[in-house]
Amino acid sequence: MSKRKNIIILVLVFVLLIGGASVLYTQLSKEDAPDGLLIQEEQDKNDNESQSDSSDIGDTERQLTKSPDFTVYDAAGNKVNLSDYIGKPIVLNFWASWCGPCQSEMPDFHEKYLELGDEIHFLMVNMTGGRETLSSAKAFISEKGYTFPVFYDTDSDAATTYSVYSLPTTYFIDGEGYLIAQATGAISADTLQKGIDMIK
Repeated sequence: MSKRKNIIILVLVFVLLIGGASVLYTQLSKEDAPDGLLIQEEQDKNDNESQSDSSDIGDTERQLTKSPDFTVYDAAGNKVNLSDYIGKPIVLNFWASWCGPCQSEMPDFHEKYLELGDEIHFLMVNMTGGRETLSSAKAFISEKGYTFPVFYDTDSDAATTYSVYSLPTTYFIDGEGYLIAQATGAISADTLQKGIDMIK
């Protein structure tokens, strides 16, 4: 009975992820960049300022999307919300220890964390569940010597909220909590830096 229940839950999560991906894609109004970043169209973040002089009439007003909140858990099992980190720019990365592309980009994330960890929050969200366990994720982080903050999405709240259907996936969120750019798949150190430059 438990196995059947797990299958039903997995099917529901999959359907939600596919539906959520469509909604998120529409919300983000992105354009492809040659470096793999999907960039949210720039716009005035303050709607009050968007009604400027008549010389701007031909310009297209675009609206940034606030980053949706979610709950994950830290290594001690404490609940942590994305909203707890708004106020500084955020690099939000979804990963798993079994994911080869995730493993390939992690050294670059760790290097940037060591360099910019006081200025930017690095939230490394492990897709805990299924093939990934807390112990395998923690063992991977320990073995590699990574010191950036790692959070565990044991309830799939973050993955569902952000419609994560492929690993790794990275979001760049500015200090006010607006989604600025996204990358699906492993990114290079240069692309990581470009995303960081967009939110600083």
